[in-house]
Amino acid sequence: MSPLLDTVPPEMGIKKGLLKGRIWDGWSKTKVLGGLLKRSAKLEQKDIAAFVELLLAPASKVLNSWFESDVLKATLATDAVIGAMASVHTPGSGYVLLHHVMGETNGARGIWSYVEGGMGSVSMAIARAAQEAGATLVTNVEVMNLPIMLLLPNWKIPHNGICHLANCTREREGLIGQVVLADGTVVRAKQVLSNATPAVTFLKLMPDDILPDEFMTGVRCIDYKSGTTKINVAVDTLPRFWACPHSGLGPGPEHFGTIHLGADSMDEIDIAYKDALRGKPSTRPLIEMTIPSVLDNTIAPPGKHVINMFVQYTPFHLTEGSWEDKATRNAFAKTCFDLVDEYAPGFTSSVLGYDMLTPPDLEKVLGLTGGNIFHGAMGLDALFLLRPLKGWSGYRTPVKGLYLCGAGSHPGGGVMGAPGRNAASVVLQDRTK
Repeated sequence: MSPLLDTVPPEMGIKKGLLKGRIWDGWSKTKVLGGLLKRSAKLEQKDIAAFVELLLAPASKVLNSWFESDVLKATLATDAVIGAMASVHTPGSGYVLLHHVMGETNGARGIWSYVEGGMGSVSMAIARAAQEAGATLVTNVEVMNLPIMLLLPNWKIPHNGICHLANCTREREGLIGQVVLADGTVVRAKQVLSNATPAVTFLKLMPDDILPDEFMTGVRCIDYKSGTTKINVAVDTLPRFWACPHSGLGPGPEHFGTIHLGADSMDEIDIAYKDALRGKPSTRPLIEMTIPSVLDNTIAPPGKHVINMFVQYTPFHLTEGSWEDKATRNAFAKTCFDLVDEYAPGFTSSVLGYDMLTPPDLEKVLGLTGGNIFHGAMGLDALFLLRPLKGWSGYRTPVKGLYLCGAGSHPGGGVMGAPGRNAASVVLQDRTK
């Protein structure tokens, strides 16, 4: 699977009528699909069967076949559901688990790393490289819309030769030439890459009735359900876990890893998921906690610490109350802190302040449709040639010059930059053509 992350899905790149385009597309498809066959040919039948099972099976089945301890299986299962509105018993969740653990840092597979200064340091490093290459960067501006010009020659004209909007077939091709900002500024460009979700790109920034009906139906059907809430906490002392006796005030080995709380078995994860299906936050949430300040002293004052929590499950829409209600938000934060207290007594009293981003907050603040951190579900029906839509997995869109480069395109979510890198290669390829 790993080589596919940096592979552009073999969609058709040029109009079918161009011989050069057909040759290029045929070569690229042969290269990609041939590589898959070549790697598959090296596997024994039992390995292929195991691989197919990993892709299709629930994470619970995969983990039960490998491990015995309920606590260990519940810990590993978190990576099969994090960021998704799914259970460990949901078919296909085994791939989500694989997607999380097959990443690598500095050549070590399955390793996660902290970034000094916080995750924004990655963006700043990319920004500096872009500026050195001559790019002009503008931040804190909002895109209002993407005006699209219609290329009329691509309309199908009736036999009488008279074309009205009512009798022309809607096989139209759009062309992008500019981006309009909220303050009225117009930025002209021959190529535009959107890192927004497909829903934001096509449903919010585009004029109505421009794109083909079939394409728009597909965009509206993308699954953006999410059950993730992010809580960032400032504390005046490190949590002391009763399961990890540690003398001294400094960090112990338990503070450097990813800490999983709230479920001692996979069935408990499933119970938390079913709470969300009924439209309420999990009574006993699933918490994945990290403490980056134990390694990075640039993000907290001396003696203080920053704790990050990924919490599940929190439905976007609640059957009782609203995420806009302060009491509802405070009650859920208390539920999470009380849960941590079970494992690390006194945690709540160490909290200096916190910031909570529920699914509606993630949508409003960061533009993550539905609060989905992956720009869309990562099920098998939304991967590779099916991401974001079948027929449009190659980063191009029905609008000439407009490309998708975010996690809503192949290979999906995760801090790896692969969608953007792949999209950039397609843009460069199109420019040379």
